[in-house]
Amino acid sequence: GVLRQVFYATTRFGLFETFRDKLHEIRGKTDFASRVGIGAVTGGIAAYISCPMEVAVVRMSNDSTLPAAERRNYKGVTDTATRIIKEEGVATFWRGSGPFVQRAMMVGVFQVATLDQFKEMYAHYLHQKKNSIPNVFCASMTSGLLYSLATMPLEASKNRMAFQKICPDSGKLPYTGTLQTIKKVASEEGFFALYNGFLPYYIRCGGHTVGMFILVQMLRDVYKDKMV
Repeated sequence: GVLRQVFYATTRFGLFETFRDKLHEIRGKTDFASRVGIGAVTGGIAAYISCPMEVAVVRMSNDSTLPAAERRNYKGVTDTATRIIKEEGVATFWRGSGPFVQRAMMVGVFQVATLDQFKEMYAHYLHQKKNSIPNVFCASMTSGLLYSLATMPLEASKNRMAFQKICPDSGKLPYTGTLQTIKKVASEEGFFALYNGFLPYYIRCGGHTVGMFILVQMLRDVYKDKMV
């Protein structure tokens, strides 16, 4: 999980800052619409780059939940990646890239683009000082809730596609795409099956969002103090 974030989070934020600043040079401004677009594009690019690590993490975490006869018994990240390449081919790493990339695009929009709006709103209605730690905490928790609600079905689809096996009866994979997976799960198990485990998912997403943005704000404050 840490290795996944090394690839995904650093790429996403690095690209977002770079694209945002470049667009500001061209347009002379940075508005909410441009943040939405940049967040979606950079989130998708970062997700596609980190797909191999994502698949390895999903395989390893889910393997222990299977019956003993069906387990692949992965020993670590390197063993997982090596066996996937040998047994299933390199393309397997991107087999579930559709929902992962789409989810990441939505995370980029809901996590980054909405944060400034919530900071301004809480500063106005709750009389918080903008960019203070309480202000960033409230805004990031709200952003985390929104993107958790929006991305949970895509997260469920991504996990099912990444961990699926060929059906012995039909000889085909049960899930072929994001919408097909969502429709299949909703029709067979009910729509809210896509939100199974939502509370821990939100705790993870909200906690990650809060910790990330508070750390970023603290680093910015330190940098500003040293520049003064």
